[in-house]
Amino acid sequence: MALPRENNSLTYAEYSKLGEEVQYEVIDGRIYNMSPSPNVKHQSIATELLTEFNLGLRTTSCRVIAEIDVCLCGKEDTTRTNEWVKPDIAIVCDKDKVKKNRIAGAPDLIVEILSKATAKTDRMIKFNRYQKAGVKEYWIVDPAHETIDIYVLENNFYSHAGTFANNETADVNISDGLSINLENIFREDF
Repeated sequence: MALPRENNSLTYAEYSKLGEEVQYEVIDGRIYNMSPSPNVKHQSIATELLTEFNLGLRTTSCRVIAEIDVCLCGKEDTTRTNEWVKPDIAIVCDKDKVKKNRIAGAPDLIVEILSKATAKTDRMIKFNRYQKAGVKEYWIVDPAHETIDIYVLENNFYSHAGTFANNETADVNISDGLSINLENIFREDF
């Protein structure tokens, strides 16, 4: 199958047939080609966040999943699904949303780790789409400044819960009592 241009439509079923080496996100009908592999700092931050989330949520019904396709609309029929994203981390607390190769429906929490290529999309386009889809909590991680902006959905709109720096602790709002020490996330081991 020929690779689609940005103005062509593409269903999730068609996308699934392209093969694992082709990675796209489709938001509001626009196709976004995924960036090249993230750098070491990006991957290290993602790994540390995954570790902290997994440890904190292990005894709950929530699943922490990295880099999986998320079909925000929740449709079961992939031939009718024409929008999906691939966040760095998704936390899903409703097991019915977890499918074999994707998440069908809005996760409870999404984390996006910024890069030069994705900053505008993550801060604006995905922010608005996640808000519209009902993602309860959205974390935007800025590796360059070692900060995390946390947004919590209140009355269908994101409220900025705060900007948290390397030496602070950030509460995970979807889980009572879970907080993450950001010194563990922004470690400088290399």
